[in-house]
Amino acid sequence: MNNIYVMSLEPLPSRYTGEWLDFIPSLIRKRATDLKRPYNVFNVVGESVSGETTPGAFLNFAGTNIWKNTQMNFIASEFNNGSIKPGDKFVFTDAWNPCIIQLKYMSVLLDIPVEIHSIWHAGSYDNWDLLGQKIKHKTWSFSFERSIYQASDFNYFATRWHFELFYTNALGGMNFYPSKAVIAGFPFNYLKDLFPENDTKKENIILFPHRVSKEKQVDIFKDLAEQLPEYEFVVCQEKNLTKEEYHNLLKRSKMVFSANLQETLGISCWEGMLAGALPLMPRRLSYAEMYHQEFLYPSTWTESYEYYLENRNNLVNLIRDRIERYDSYVAFAKTTEEKAGQFFDGTKLVDKIIKGYEDDTTR
Repeated sequence: MNNIYVMSLEPLPSRYTGEWLDFIPSLIRKRATDLKRPYNVFNVVGESVSGETTPGAFLNFAGTNIWKNTQMNFIASEFNNGSIKPGDKFVFTDAWNPCIIQLKYMSVLLDIPVEIHSIWHAGSYDNWDLLGQKIKHKTWSFSFERSIYQASDFNYFATRWHFELFYTNALGGMNFYPSKAVIAGFPFNYLKDLFPENDTKKENIILFPHRVSKEKQVDIFKDLAEQLPEYEFVVCQEKNLTKEEYHNLLKRSKMVFSANLQETLGISCWEGMLAGALPLMPRRLSYAEMYHQEFLYPSTWTESYEYYLENRNNLVNLIRDRIERYDSYVAFAKTTEEKAGQFFDGTKLVDKIIKGYEDDTTR
């Protein structure tokens, strides 16, 4: 029986990676049974280090390399002792990982062909991602991203907008095996279970559920709070909430707000919709592909703080309308969950991992 090795991200309690640690291997096992394709599924974890995430970032930039390196040391030992067999599969839950190159190196030079499946979240190809902001000369990072893409057998993007961004920048619009790209929802199926039918009394609370970083434009949110003092505005990250506290706050709130300049999926807005907090987002990025127009405002209104000031009254009036007519809009939101929900269902992604090249005629 062949193996599937899940190269998990470090399970930070404030991030979805804590939930993915167990959920993704469990989902793969379940789907493998459903599809009658037997695999041993191993969850490969690394060495955790203490320390907060790097300010404005998703992970700790030093700690994440310790985690990844210990994962790869384990895999190298598995190659060395003969445990890795031809046809084994490796799932990288974050594609921006140099271990993919090390894995490909061992697979090719040891004549042990394996499949590599890589999930893309962001990278230097997005100018608003922290990598895109920090790396001034991107020749090396674009080359790295192209190498990861080509070393992987299958590359997963949650939205077409994200893949087109990657294709334009990292791949330079060149034909780098487009069949390697798979547009599929990400494995967040469990989120619906976290927000069963909500009977929590709603309050006039508006949340900023994003990281406090430049591309999220928290200054716009804070100015809106001054314009609408009759409502309570909360920047969640500033409250140091546990996951349970955050979810309870979502259930009490009427709105989650975004002015993001970078978003390849946007989990918090989907969580808001599930919890009955109306999402309000700019008509750009992945949002425009995922949500009904009723939850999107014109992109120009928050393309910069200066544009926001020019359009502030429009946004203030829109927020007031949504809050005061909350009941009618939340009823409408329930009818549109299916559109956004497909992007948070990992069944297609996991089925592709299990089947791999088995039914792929483009190989």
